[in-house]
Amino acid sequence: MHLTQYTDYSLRVLMYTAVKQEKELSQIREISEAYLISKNHLMKVVYQLGKLGYIETVRGRNGGIRLLKRPEEINIGKVVRETEDNFHIVECFDSERNQCPITSVCKLQFALGDALQAYLKVLDQYTLADITKNKEELAALL
Repeated sequence: MHLTQYTDYSLRVLMYTAVKQEKELSQIREISEAYLISKNHLMKVVYQLGKLGYIETVRGRNGGIRLLKRPEEINIGKVVRETEDNFHIVECFDSERNQCPITSVCKLQFALGDALQAYLKVLDQYTLADITKNKEELAALL
């Protein structure tokens, strides 16, 4: 399975804000510098995470972003589902663009579908709190 860069960045923003949650607001600029990610990309990610209810933005000179929910309430599987644009891991998963001539009899699509569901089921077992338990180590690197 492959996550898009957008989902990767979304998870990184959530992790960053979870690490700093108790201390202060996070700025897009500092997240960009910490992860060596384009500030423009992060602005789009932050906007979407705000729309989804994961973070809140505080405007003004000393503004920034922070988690809107507790890390224990943010499910990683749900975040992935909400930030991925599609889960078309093979052509036949996209009914509008599928050109594969064996789709009607192919059993591979079922195996891959089961694998995708298992992948998401594993991610559903984790929260943001689970993946940021090592806050001190993460903070030292960020």
